[in-house]
Amino acid sequence: MNEQNILEIKDLSVIYKTDLETVKAVNGINIAIKKKSTFGLVGETGAGKTTTARSIIRLLPKVGHVTGGSIEFEGQNLLDLPEDEMRTYRGNKIAMVFQDPMTSLNPVMSVGDQIAETIKIHNPHLSKEDVEKRVEDTLAMVGILPSRKIDYPHQFSGGMKQRVIIAIALACEPDLLIADEPTTALDVTIQAQVLMMIKDLRDRLGTSMLMITHDLGIVAKICDDVGVMYAGEIVESGTVQDIFEGKNHHPYTEGLFGSIPDLKATAKRPQAIPGLMPDPTNLPEGCVFVERCKYAMDICRKEHPQLSVSGTHKLCCHLFDENGNRKEANHG
Repeated sequence: MNEQNILEIKDLSVIYKTDLETVKAVNGINIAIKKKSTFGLVGETGAGKTTTARSIIRLLPKVGHVTGGSIEFEGQNLLDLPEDEMRTYRGNKIAMVFQDPMTSLNPVMSVGDQIAETIKIHNPHLSKEDVEKRVEDTLAMVGILPSRKIDYPHQFSGGMKQRVIIAIALACEPDLLIADEPTTALDVTIQAQVLMMIKDLRDRLGTSMLMITHDLGIVAKICDDVGVMYAGEIVESGTVQDIFEGKNHHPYTEGLFGSIPDLKATAKRPQAIPGLMPDPTNLPEGCVFVERCKYAMDICRKEHPQLSVSGTHKLCCHLFDENGNRKEANHG
């Protein structure tokens, strides 16, 4: 494992298996998150982003199974750990902010007790007074008055609830924070506040972060590296500069950029990507994006594309050679 990285995911594959079908949710992905940096995982709903995050903390639903690969955190493969040892990592070294603040909090416990619970589990030696002090400090850190620790979730707005969830995640000052679309249920102004707060806390605590989102604006604001995910695969990855300033892109990434409104353009409507993501129970044998791609060629339907690498920039597309240069080809 590279010493500069806090987390390395190698060839990870995850399925959801029921009596009726097998869903191929994640298919051989590779991700490296550097220490004290933020990795943005981007893609539309159903791409496999949340499954990837839940695999890291080993909280997949019962029908979910990791079928291959490794998840190395600080040199330790998390998939090899017994469950009781994995519990010492969850919340303490790796914490996760889940999508919906409305359903992530216990409605019959005060927010202070919910934060205290996390602190006590991982710091059983702390006195009651020390725990209370940590609770108050944690609330203050996310911009909530410490006196509100006795309040219940229903007494908070959506944005404040999300701050409480972030406070719970940061209570033990984890080395890696996984934020799964942390601003989805919030209005735009509150979204901006929560994002700036996350960025500020990340810088102050020196925490590494995996930011899961479908919003390229969020990626541009707070991420250092990016992975573009589609139908369970990372189709493009690189630094923020590679993705936002580079000239070569996967057709799916092009489509994501094309669907963003341009405030400078007059009367130009954003272009949606035509079609739908392939059925994860029956993925195409060639490129997973072939049915929606305007550049699709015969080879795209028959062969899975090889990785094309140019410095830090990686693409998985038949349009590019192994060094990341665009091939001259007839499209059809």
